[in-house]
Amino acid sequence: MSAPTSPTTHEGEQSAEHPSGTSTTSTVAASAPGAATAVVPTAASTAGRTATAPTHRSGRWIDHWDPEDPTFWRDGGRKVATRNLWISVFAEFLGFAVWALWSIVVPQLPAAGFTFTVDQQFWLIAVPSLVGATLRIPYTFAVPLFGGRNWTVVSALLLLLPTAALAVAVQDPGTPFGVMLAVAALAGFGGGNFASSMANISFFYPEREKGKALGLNAAGGNLGTAVVQLAVPLVIVAGAGVALERAGLMMIPFILLAAFLAWRFMDNLSTAKADPKSFAAATRNKHTWIISFLYIGTFGSFIGYAGAFPMLLKGQFPEVTLSIAFLGALVGSVTRPLGGVIADRVGGTRVTIASYGVMALGAFGAIQALQSHSFGLFFASFLVLFVATGIGNGSTYRMIPAVFQASAVPGGALDGPTAVDAAALDEARARARKAAAGCIGIAGAIGAFGGFLIPRGFAASTSLAGSLVPALWTFIGMYAVMAVVAWAVYLRKGSALASAGI
Repeated sequence: MSAPTSPTTHEGEQSAEHPSGTSTTSTVAASAPGAATAVVPTAASTAGRTATAPTHRSGRWIDHWDPEDPTFWRDGGRKVATRNLWISVFAEFLGFAVWALWSIVVPQLPAAGFTFTVDQQFWLIAVPSLVGATLRIPYTFAVPLFGGRNWTVVSALLLLLPTAALAVAVQDPGTPFGVMLAVAALAGFGGGNFASSMANISFFYPEREKGKALGLNAAGGNLGTAVVQLAVPLVIVAGAGVALERAGLMMIPFILLAAFLAWRFMDNLSTAKADPKSFAAATRNKHTWIISFLYIGTFGSFIGYAGAFPMLLKGQFPEVTLSIAFLGALVGSVTRPLGGVIADRVGGTRVTIASYGVMALGAFGAIQALQSHSFGLFFASFLVLFVATGIGNGSTYRMIPAVFQASAVPGGALDGPTAVDAAALDEARARARKAAAGCIGIAGAIGAFGGFLIPRGFAASTSLAGSLVPALWTFIGMYAVMAVVAWAVYLRKGSALASAGI
């Protein structure tokens, strides 16, 4: 291997690493579960090129990055990627924790002297998801614009706003609801972090290892919800009284640590380029909107139930300690990878439809528990719901690359009877990969709106009927509709993609 060359390659320039006659293209990984988008520089050809280890210039920028080259990956690429991954996991973990803070703080507000109505409390739980979902797409494009390391530092420091504001606002029971709602909205910054974190890590890994890396990144982030719901009830009651401000203050040292680690040890990749065309292609494809609709039922249900569960426990079973609410988010997080594994074996559509059926059973069990006031049945039913949402998350994302690849050629199946020119097929598959990447970003954002819709559904049900039961019946109906849509489009005999086995 030759000695590392000076990293001077920039867009529009030639170098020893990219001589005339070779090209480097950006492709987008559509196979990684949970990725908001994944725009990845890969070598279109490595012929005539000498692999070099990654080297830095000022600002921790790396100009030559080629993880698809085995020599480059072995001689330093893997080490750099792994270092960036683990810091990203920590930063994203904190993002999810901040995003979920209000889900566990709101049930404690009455004990601290606040007199908000039930509807207002559900607004405080729902609005962080509304803001976080809206931020996901712009956060995705922030990484190519500013650099992954730079944006991780900025996005981590932005988490100081919602945590510090919460610590101040909850100390005065006279704080107006409008002010509290604005403070809760700031927690949406944590929801946006997921998209930029996933996009950034996708740049570092080769296609053959991307799924595992992004799966670890997503799982680490999702666990933030469970951990904050476990820790906050314990921290705020340590000592005398209820000190809600500790919920925000306890996060600040960790946020500062994440920002420091990102600044000191993470890297920017100058080869990372955004691909707005993938989003444009996705918006023109009907499957983007079908998948997004289905994802509201899986990921949206996870975020929505995780946010509302502590409030539901407090309202329906006030004698139960809130510290057990974290178990719902925990099982939903750890079962997500299982959904992808099962989907690989039997097909993502079948697993997704089955998850809707199990979610409907869980919601029905919760209805029976409310009518009999059985805490055991209520808690068990929600754990079933969370397991199903986790499995559905993994299976729905596994569907995306399969759907777009299968729809790229005549007949739906990749190896179907229709004769297709090899060059045309390669071009169609390349377009499908780009559209699938755009779908991942769009579906991730739209699915997150479920975190707003479910708490607001419980609020409307409580206000209009004095019970959670109508909301649960509505959710059951939606799961039935989503299951029928998935079957009709991807499994029904005679449908365009039935033969693809999606």
